[in-house]
Amino acid sequence: MANVRIEIDRDIQPLSEFRKHAADFIDRIKKQKRSIVLTQHGKSAAVLVDVSEYQRMIDKIDLMEELIEAERQIVRGEVVPHEEAKKRIKENLAKWK
Repeated sequence: MANVRIEIDRDIQPLSEFRKHAADFIDRIKKQKRSIVLTQHGKSAAVLVDVSEYQRMIDKIDLMEELIEAERQIVRGEVVPHEEAKKRIKENLAKWK
């Protein structure tokens, strides 16, 4: 669902419509892999997302957080030379054999 733009007439729906047609909305989300923004009293209230798409977003956020932490470690000088890293990995793998 990367870079899918919201289509106002399709993807934004009042909560009252969702209540009436919940099963249809869920089927549409599963098939089309498009999120639906639910409104309540004319204001955005919630977003319904396909489960696999939600997991993809969580995985992406986790990876981004790991990359940010890695960059911080580099800035702080908490690095290991390549050869030392390879040596440590080989030692740790040997422990599992």
